[in-house]
Amino acid sequence: MFKLLSILWNSFRMALQELRVNKLRTFLSLFGITIGIFCIIGVLATVDSLERKVQNDIKAFGNNTIYIDKWNYGGGDGGQYPWWKYIKRPQMKIEEMYFVKTKSQLAANAAMFVSSNVSLNFRDNTLTNVNLYGVSEEFTSIQTIDIEWGRYLIETEFQRGTTTGIIGYEVASQLFPDPQKAVGQQVSYNGRRINIIGVIKKQGQSFVGGFDYDQCVIVPYRYFASVYNPDNSNPFIMVQGKPNVPSSALQDELVGIMRQARRLSPTEEDNFSCNDVAQFSEQVKGFFGQVSAGGWAIAGLSLIVGAFGVANIMFVTVRERTSQIGLKKALGAKRGTILTEFLIESAFLCIIGGLVGLGLVWVLALVLSSVLPFAIVIAPNIIVLALSICIILGIISGIIPASIAARMDPVVAIRTK
Repeated sequence: MFKLLSILWNSFRMALQELRVNKLRTFLSLFGITIGIFCIIGVLATVDSLERKVQNDIKAFGNNTIYIDKWNYGGGDGGQYPWWKYIKRPQMKIEEMYFVKTKSQLAANAAMFVSSNVSLNFRDNTLTNVNLYGVSEEFTSIQTIDIEWGRYLIETEFQRGTTTGIIGYEVASQLFPDPQKAVGQQVSYNGRRINIIGVIKKQGQSFVGGFDYDQCVIVPYRYFASVYNPDNSNPFIMVQGKPNVPSSALQDELVGIMRQARRLSPTEEDNFSCNDVAQFSEQVKGFFGQVSAGGWAIAGLSLIVGAFGVANIMFVTVRERTSQIGLKKALGAKRGTILTEFLIESAFLCIIGGLVGLGLVWVLALVLSSVLPFAIVIAPNIIVLALSICIILGIISGIIPASIAARMDPVVAIRTK
């Protein structure tokens, strides 16, 4: 163990000496390693952070949740989206949601959802393009809605269809001087009033669309249906499976239940779509996997150039230390010791270049995080990957020079000047 530590320390010291004595040569040689690590880690960290953001946005649609709608969210066959077929389908009904709840053995929760766009008023303040969401009782069991101030709707308000609602953080911020004071106030739209009982915690921008809780007002479905025609309000049914129930099994069951609810004969095709949110997650993984592969291809070229640069340093180093190598071997140093010293020194040089690349990525992450709507985080596994690449690249780059040094004849090497 002591011998190994001694070799590591000497190799590290030699690598620093090489860097200090031949600054320009070492810098130019390690520049390829630095750029390669910068490209790989930069791409991986950005893609990983973006994928995590998108996956979290997809999870916001509901865990293990099927959306029953007349529209197919996944697109059509052969790259064609047959909207002309989907638009003729009948809209979802609240009665169908209750039918699903009664018949399904795999569903834990089911909720109806409708929406409209309104202009909201409070005294002299008017806010346009506000989403008015009408939801049924179990909506909050499927969706996670955190209340910053006030409370959420209760069962009696859903059953009676009262004129109560909760508003998004951005809506409260723009209509009221203090968002907290929105609780207990009345807002109006189209001559109708809504009593605000709660303010939703700020959610942030979503990359995949869906529910915009920052710019919304959520009211009971029965109240919404008393103001608007649900058939003209983009209705759909959300069904969440029980724990440990595969979404594919839930989807198959719901197809059968909906066909039964709409009395479709075996020869008739479905006039609805059961959209599985989990499929979107798999598609996202595939897309970001391709992006990462592109980043590896670009960075690989820089790493190859950097590897040649490190190999060149090691060839020059072996030539400059030929007499020292001969003296070590004459004093009893074995081939394995000489080989290990040069391989570790080569690995340390690559690690130094990689650490500079990691530092540049860290600076880039700080800058981009302040500009982008999501934080770029360099995960620990990515840092370990970067250091592993440096070590492997260093060993590969130094294997030939180290082998030459290990095979030297001590008598010939000592005489070399």
